[in-house]
Amino acid sequence: MATAQAMPMQRAVNDVKAVCEALATRFGERFQTGRALREQHAHSTTYIAAELPDGVFFAETAEEIQDVVRLCAEHRVPIIPFGVGSSLEGHVNAPKGGISIDMSRMNRILEVNAEDMDCKVEAGVTREELNHYLRDTGLFFPIDPGANATLGGMAATRASGTNAVRYGTMRENVLSLDVVMPNGELIRTSSRARKSSAGYDLTRLLVGSEGTLGIITALSVKLHGIPQAISGGVCPFPSVEAACQAVILTIQMGLPVARIEFINALGMRALNQYSKLDYAEGPCLFLEFHGTDSGVAEQAETFGEIAAEFAGGPFQWTKAEEERQKLWKARHDAHWACIALRPGAKALSTDVCVPISRLAECIVETEADIRESGLVAPIIGHVGDGNFHVQVLMDLSDAEEVERAKAFVSRLNIRAQDMGGTCTGEHGIGQGKRAYLEREHGRGVMFMQVIKQALDPLGIMNPGKVLPDDAGQDR
Repeated sequence: MATAQAMPMQRAVNDVKAVCEALATRFGERFQTGRALREQHAHSTTYIAAELPDGVFFAETAEEIQDVVRLCAEHRVPIIPFGVGSSLEGHVNAPKGGISIDMSRMNRILEVNAEDMDCKVEAGVTREELNHYLRDTGLFFPIDPGANATLGGMAATRASGTNAVRYGTMRENVLSLDVVMPNGELIRTSSRARKSSAGYDLTRLLVGSEGTLGIITALSVKLHGIPQAISGGVCPFPSVEAACQAVILTIQMGLPVARIEFINALGMRALNQYSKLDYAEGPCLFLEFHGTDSGVAEQAETFGEIAAEFAGGPFQWTKAEEERQKLWKARHDAHWACIALRPGAKALSTDVCVPISRLAECIVETEADIRESGLVAPIIGHVGDGNFHVQVLMDLSDAEEVERAKAFVSRLNIRAQDMGGTCTGEHGIGQGKRAYLEREHGRGVMFMQVIKQALDPLGIMNPGKVLPDDAGQDR
């Protein structure tokens, strides 16, 4: 199948200038071109260089975004959606310049349907803001990627996090999206119904599209009941293999674990030092169970028995909220804890996901690769679904070390793919992993290009992201 060839997009200085002048005239201080602000909207947490937009627009309504998209389409100026900038693969960079649309002011909670256990929010609402708003309803939104990301950004990158093993990812928890398409039209992708057989599933198409097919302005998401009781704790293991085998048996037995996080020996040292803990500095699992008082106690005890089968333990667990909060704060501070292992270094956080039957093998090979590469790189993962992260600490001024880090990440991606996994379980493709998409999806990438070309023929929506040599990349 041949794909249509789009007209190349030339960076027309006059067109960019015309768009900037029009936005400044209409929106005043809500459109800014100062370098410091543009740098904030193009930062990267990797070795990918920051690429600045030409201007930043602070949107307040979907209608305003429609007008901006139409203006940019008229002049073929790129558009880069921006939530809070917590993405990790260069998603918010502007390789072709253009207008960054900041969604932070679109932070209204539009409706909460407690009986239906869902709500509708604007795209700039963060997960912490939503859960604070819901605190008196008995409901909560469970997707927890660690960073206090916006729900629009989480949907765009198909985020997940520590609770995914029980509650799923954004893919399973988004009911419907309001999206401004590349021609400026505003569409709703679905109803609030929990299932539908009506037409193509546009919601799933746009969840994970990373701003390359449209701009999410609002979304309806599932809510869940706050558990009556929660138990959690830490369990040490003698080896990576033992910890992973305990994870596999836990999942196979159907034990309803809410969180099951793996931290390797170096990661545990980082957490202990940064959060003033005294856990064993070997491979450990952090776990949490949700349910009734008797249920979470039984589940914790059952996991303790599983761990003992693999010489793990003792499993130190508690229902005391203060102790659990201390544990999970340490887990969520892992990024900063890892950086503290090497002051002055930059942390590259990368992730892969494999079938859990290959998890131990993948982590063991990755640890060996880290040692052989001479890198400092703790491993922490959401291992209940086979997803783990590597925090590579490197000196960006050392070109040789950066090249070693790049080569390591490349081998990690290929290793996961060769084991039947993916080069990214939750961070997304962005700019950083485009080279591995075709290796993973083969000819399927061609059909992704067809979709991109059909929906965004001018290539203005977050160009240079996701698709290798995509229809919008070089226009």
